[in-house]
Amino acid sequence: DKERAIFEAGVKLGAIYHQYLGIPVNESNVDLVEKAIERAVSVQPFVESAKIVIDRKKIGKAKAAYRYKTLVGDMIDATVVIKYGNARVEGRMAWVPSMKYPLMRFRVL
Repeated sequence: DKERAIFEAGVKLGAIYHQYLGIPVNESNVDLVEKAIERAVSVQPFVESAKIVIDRKKIGKAKAAYRYKTLVGDMIDATVVIKYGNARVEGRMAWVPSMKYPLMRFRVL
């Protein structure tokens, strides 16, 4: 069960990364975007909880004519808790600056 729970966590985190990059964000909608992603992930099988944090410093005050930025990988910190059978796993995806990569880590609960 533990291996399947880790697999499911990886699927959810990968989906977050690949489905939501490019979405327009700014100071006025960032809370809604976080909640929308959390709720979308939460309806998927085996998800107990999902938490999305978008780095507001990286959004800043967009200076372009349309006053938004597009969501990119280094803005997202995502955590999911998966329950599969008797196993519970926390998966977290966060940007690692030294790697320039969104690293996933998993912890059995």
